[in-house]
This record gives sequence, C-alpha cells and structure tokens, in this order.
Amino acid sequence: MDDICTRDFYIIGQTKTGERFQPSDWAERISGSLSTFRGRRVVYSPLLMPVIKEGKKSLRVASELQTQYPDIFNEIIEFVKKNKLIVEACSE
Repeated sequence: MDDICTRDFYIIGQTKTGERFQPSDWAERISGSLSTFRGRRVVYSPLLMPVIKEGKKSLRVASELQTQYPDIFNEIIEFVKKNKLIVEACSE
C-alpha cells in the first residue's frame, strides 16, 4: 500500500473477501471531513471525494492529501486496513 500513496487512488466499497462495505454512505461520511457548504449544497474537496467506480461506491483520494492533511490521510489508511477494503491506483 505504501507505493500507492505517492499518487491518487480509489478506495472501493468492497472488502477483499468480496462483500459490499456498509454503511452505504461511508464515502460521503469520510469525504465530509473536508467538505464545505455553498447554498445548502455539499461541495466535496478535490482531495477527497465520493465517486462511483465500476458501479461501486468508492472514494477518490488525491495524493496531495498526505502532505496537506496528514492526520486525515493516516486515519483513512487505517480505516482501509481495518476494514480490508480494496484500493486501486488511479490510471489518469
């Protein structure tokens, strides 16, 4: 996992055993730590945002999160390890 931290990556809402991760709003909850509100709408940070990847709820994490918000980044990495979630490097 250490090599993936040098570039953007996705956390897929599926465990390594193939189970869908619950609760269903997990990505929005995590992204909320950097979100703001504008005109009653949630605006997610480009560093941390919920997305749908290949039909699965996912979280896109920008590599800059590690340097700009190291505490949040470390919490996310621990969350991934604890819940045995799938992580994929961004290809773009």
